[in-house]
Amino acid sequence: MLPECPPDAAPDSGRQPEADPHSDPLLLETHKTLGRVNVEESGWENQQGAQIPFRVVTAHTDRASCCKFCFNDCRFLTCSFDGRVILWDLLTGTTVSEFGLQSTPLTECCISPDNQRLFTSSWDKSLKAWDVETGKVLWSVAHSRPLTCCDVSFDGKFVVTGTDIENGVYIRDSESGAPIANLQDQHRSTVTSCRFSPDGQRVASGSCDRTARIWDVSAHRTTMTLKKHTNVVSDCCFSQMGNVLCTASWDKTMMVWDLATGEFRSRGPKSLTHGHEGCISSCALSSDAALIVAGSYDQTISVWDTAGLYLKLVLKDHKDWVMDVAISSNNKWILSACKDSTVRLWDIENIDQVPAVKAEWKAHGEKVLQCAHCGKPFSCCHEDNSEFVTLCVFCRLSASPWTSHLTLTTLPSLSAPAPPRPAPPPPASHHGSRQGHTAH
Repeated sequence: MLPECPPDAAPDSGRQPEADPHSDPLLLETHKTLGRVNVEESGWENQQGAQIPFRVVTAHTDRASCCKFCFNDCRFLTCSFDGRVILWDLLTGTTVSEFGLQSTPLTECCISPDNQRLFTSSWDKSLKAWDVETGKVLWSVAHSRPLTCCDVSFDGKFVVTGTDIENGVYIRDSESGAPIANLQDQHRSTVTSCRFSPDGQRVASGSCDRTARIWDVSAHRTTMTLKKHTNVVSDCCFSQMGNVLCTASWDKTMMVWDLATGEFRSRGPKSLTHGHEGCISSCALSSDAALIVAGSYDQTISVWDTAGLYLKLVLKDHKDWVMDVAISSNNKWILSACKDSTVRLWDIENIDQVPAVKAEWKAHGEKVLQCAHCGKPFSCCHEDNSEFVTLCVFCRLSASPWTSHLTLTTLPSLSAPAPPRPAPPPPASHHGSRQGHTAH
């Protein structure tokens, strides 16, 4: 993850970044202010004018670079340039355990699906695996260049990292750290983010070269190059179905790419604009593909509706750049990590009851229905065949193809692929090799 953005897109933080964002995006600040560790549990506050409760948690002594939910949304992880990873209890906002205690900045952390292993990438060029229960380092691998990001596959078998200068993506065995694949000579500048697809067959990467790439893990090559952003691609994330990729950029926009239909090749990706005045540092797509959350160097977090592709709400309380964001699997919580070393936990369970959000619904031709399965409200566009829509997106994604086909006839293209019609299993066939594509 990149700590700096172009001076014309960053808020006035009292320090001017380098004029050229591509020259050295990973420069460390010369002077750091290190204070005593302070674990503080604050009460729930309301964002003024928006009725969104939030809590500020503090323990890091340098910028918080990453935040992730874990343990079925009961806990969350943060890592920082102070060299530590902290595991927090979500409800109390207190620390459960700490990992690291090193002086080198950590760029990202991630945890295995079984919550047994923790992985960290660092500017000291090391990728480390930790035992969550004991806090011991299981293995450590040194690279030749600083590591900018890391991610673990959905089955927990592999971990991927991105590098500065080498512009490469490296995949390793999560048990031993043994190399699996080195994907190089594709990006022309620093790799800023890397994410596994849910099936583990692909890796998406963003770069300072203004592109995002989709890699075929087994073939060790690029299958898609996504070119539409006009500045650094700072982050990327897959939908839970793996059919949609969202990219965030220093050009202050996000783009949504429908990988299943490939519609972007002829019409371009769906673009989310006018949500931020500064560079967008990070993005997260909810498990049900209903929401996109973005963090920005303008000190705000934006929440977007994917069905209508509009801005639902902007969360404001941070006093410095937002470095990372995450959304819980039940769409109840948003995490945001800040350059000022604080982390905020936002309660968005009742976001649809906020007057400003209701007003946006009406303005964009949406209405609210009640899910026939879970009973929760959800929005849909008026132009949809609403009389046939009975399940929210999350319940639809959890349902079988037979149930989906019977309860929902029209599916938003950004949420999930169209369900198959009931038919006998097709005969076995051999598939041809994948072909590379470039989107312009």
